[in-house]
Amino acid sequence: MLDGDLKEKRASGLRAALAVLAIAIGGVAWAGCGDDDGDGGDGGTTGGEAQEQIEQGVEEGREGVEEGAERAKEGLDEGRDEVEKGIEKGKEEAEEGIEKAEEEADRYLP
Repeated sequence: MLDGDLKEKRASGLRAALAVLAIAIGGVAWAGCGDDDGDGGDGGTTGGEAQEQIEQGVEEGREGVEEGAERAKEGLDEGRDEVEKGIEKGKEEAEEGIEKAEEEADRYLP
């Protein structure tokens, strides 16, 4: 697995986490805005609707984080598989090199 692929998967998870944080901060700021007399003077959006939208945004953010975490896990699994394949290939090449070296040594040594 290429190093760039792993960085891309990490960046994807980080972007999802930042999106959740931005949504949460926006929700807190939004909840703090408006008048305090409770007459719905916020342009037609009631407190219940605002809460619902905040919860929906948080849920979408949570899903994004979960998806990012799953992608990162998949990337790590793929990376582990690639490392194992590389180790096996390295062992095979080393064994071939040892065999060739022994053949060469036998040919040139009495």
